[in-house]
Amino acid sequence: MHKTSYYIINGITMYRVIASVLLLYLLITKQEEVFKWLIALSFLTDSIDGFLARKYKVATAMGSRLDSLGDDLTVLMGILGIAVFNPAFLRQQSIPVFGLVGLFLLQASLSFYRYGKFSSFHTYLAKAAAIFQGSFLILFFFLPQPPVLLFYAAAIITGIELIEEIILVMLLPQWKTDVKGIYWVLKGGSHKTA
Repeated sequence: MHKTSYYIINGITMYRVIASVLLLYLLITKQEEVFKWLIALSFLTDSIDGFLARKYKVATAMGSRLDSLGDDLTVLMGILGIAVFNPAFLRQQSIPVFGLVGLFLLQASLSFYRYGKFSSFHTYLAKAAAIFQGSFLILFFFLPQPPVLLFYAAAIITGIELIEEIILVMLLPQWKTDVKGIYWVLKGGSHKTA
C-alpha cells in the first residue's frame, strides 16, 4: 500500500465529511450562492475518491465506511438545501421523498441490527444512484427550474438501490464492503467491485 496515496485519497473523502459542517452553516445563514458551489465540489470529489482508491490499491474497510458517511452527509445537505432554498419542491415531491427516507431508515436499521454499523456495500446500483443523485442535486441549485425528470430518475434508481441493499443485509451474514450486487452474491461470491 502506498502511504502517500492512502492519505491523499482518504483526505479527499474526509473533505466531504468536514464540508458537511460548513454546508450546514451556509444553510443556517442562507448563503445559497456559496452553498451551491460547495455542494457541487463535494459531489465531484465523491466521483474521484473511490476510483483513485481502487486504481492505487489503497481501498480499505475504514476508507469505505468513511466514503459512505461522506456520501450520506453530502446527500443529506443537498436535501436540506432544497428544504431551505426551495421548500415548495419538497412539498410537491413529498411522497417519493418520504418513501426514499423510509427505505433508507429501514436499510440503516437492519444494517445496524445485523452488523452493528452502516452497510458500505458500494454496489453497482449504489454507484449509479450516486451519479443520478449528484447530478440532480447539482443541477437543482444551478438551473432556474428544478430538473423534475432527473429527480424522478434519481428517485427510482435510489429506491431500487435501497431495496437491493435491504436484501443484501438479509443475505450476507457478515459485514462486507464493495459488494457488486445481489446477482453476484446469489451466483456464489460477493466479488468486489472493479
